[in-house]
Amino acid sequence: FMQYGTILENWIGGERKVIKDAFAVNPSGNYNMNFEGEMFTLKIQEGVKGYLVSSSFGGSESKPQKGKITIESNILSIQFTKGSGSIKGPIRMVGKVNFEGKIMDGKAQDATGKWSSWTAIKQTKKVAPEERKTLKMLSVTGKVTYPNMAYGDTILPQPKNYYISNAMIWTSDSTGNYKGSVIVENGKISAVGKGLSNPNSYKIIDGAGLHLTPGIIDEHTHIALTGGANEGGQNNSAEVRIGDILNPEDINIYRVLAGGVTSAQLLHGSANPIGGQAQIIKMRWGKSPEALKLESNSKSIKFALGENVKQSNWGPKNTTRFPQTRMGVEQVYVDAFTRAKAYQEEWSNFTPSNKKKKNSSTATPRRDLELEALVEILNNERYITCHSYIQSEITMLMNVADSMGFRVNTFTHILEGYKVADKLKAHGAYASTFSDWWAYKFEVNDAIPYNAAILTKQGVVTAINSDDAEMGRRLNQEAAKVVKYGGVTEIEAMNMITINPATMLHIDDKVGSIAVGKDADLVLWTDHPLSVYAHPKMVMIDGVIYFSEERNAQLMEENQKERQRIILLMLEAKNKGDKTQKVKHQKPQQYHCDSFEDEVQF
Repeated sequence: FMQYGTILENWIGGERKVIKDAFAVNPSGNYNMNFEGEMFTLKIQEGVKGYLVSSSFGGSESKPQKGKITIESNILSIQFTKGSGSIKGPIRMVGKVNFEGKIMDGKAQDATGKWSSWTAIKQTKKVAPEERKTLKMLSVTGKVTYPNMAYGDTILPQPKNYYISNAMIWTSDSTGNYKGSVIVENGKISAVGKGLSNPNSYKIIDGAGLHLTPGIIDEHTHIALTGGANEGGQNNSAEVRIGDILNPEDINIYRVLAGGVTSAQLLHGSANPIGGQAQIIKMRWGKSPEALKLESNSKSIKFALGENVKQSNWGPKNTTRFPQTRMGVEQVYVDAFTRAKAYQEEWSNFTPSNKKKKNSSTATPRRDLELEALVEILNNERYITCHSYIQSEITMLMNVADSMGFRVNTFTHILEGYKVADKLKAHGAYASTFSDWWAYKFEVNDAIPYNAAILTKQGVVTAINSDDAEMGRRLNQEAAKVVKYGGVTEIEAMNMITINPATMLHIDDKVGSIAVGKDADLVLWTDHPLSVYAHPKMVMIDGVIYFSEERNAQLMEENQKERQRIILLMLEAKNKGDKTQKVKHQKPQQYHCDSFEDEVQF
């Protein structure tokens, strides 16, 4: 895994030897410094014996005050002997340097012991003293970005034709891994293989020393939702649609994108046996809710088993909604599909031409969106993803499905899947699981980290999912754990987050592998993709680069500048005597299967 790594330091006998300081930056340059709502010049020069610092702080543009500065890695300390105006000297400043020395921030303490925040942004050009007065003139409105928030871009990225050369290609198909090239045309993969030449001078992406994989696909997550993940007031909410509540401004879209995820299935929660209809999206950061949706005829729905649906942990006030037992859960499925079959028969006997049933004067049947979704399951037009843990419950649902004439497409979580792998194979079900989550509630006590490997070796198509916004950023590492615990091959592990979830979501004709004709959803990794040292250098969706290391650094710098602009604007308003108010902290809710909270926590 360390083929392309760089040794930064080593430890021998407990003694540290730094070979290359990973955080070292050169802070030399002129900065616009904000301190206590006032603007100053900060100048740092590289001298013979270290760095020299001076500032208009306590002095003037023509005769700046000199100070003492010490820098270790990206941490700095500055001391000035005097201040100016309301700022009392001597001044001691501590902080850190970010973004290749372009931005600094930290805390400062004056002679009275008062602590204040300070920031400094590197000047891109020399600013004359008379121009510096304009620094306090701030725009009330910022730039419009897509989305209009942190990490939004002023211009949406556009598709281009690319020639990706010299990369180690993980195809996730029968051709395996090899060093070669990929050609991207009009958002699709037009060629992949060895010895390909660059057609028509396409934009070159040099993959030398890098690894190219299909975009990661998360089979089970709850990001990008607004208003909640569960409709738990009834035991059957099949009419609810996740596609109606997409939130394109969820920062987790950008975060998982930065982890190599290009597609995901957004699922209803597990509050009831039959949940809502799912939605598959692509991480097209900056696009509208409708534009996030993956163009496919694949339709799915969330089912659930276990503690959540029978309300085991909901408390004593939640004992009225059916079901309350595992037997009751089974009866919900039998009742629901019995009604769905009757509904289907009622409509099949209806003749639209005369608006009557055959041999009857009864009017048009009443349309039921809940039952229509179940009829689609009976007709193999909608696929079930079922939240599950315990082997007996998994077996129960397969038995109900066999008796009622439908199939369970995917059992997700399925932490006791290793106990019934042969039954899953016979039923034709897929398995989407965690790599090593267990013991977080009673029904997962028998979970083991060998589950995914055992299922795979029994011939069950298996995926690793997140069900968690944070875990979604590192699914490559979750897949790597299966190599460690279960001894599967690296290719099999990578397939668990690419072609396998694509197969169970029935979108493998579009994504999941690097093959001619498929969508150009690709990730270029800095290292072996199953290594903890690897991170995406570039993430492409439909031939559009939605994430790159270089652009990410620029966006982080722009975020800091916008933050500084807003802070200065508030300080300016405060100095003018405008009314102030206490900060109202809002923490966006991170949804999981069992989340019942509102969209925002205060």
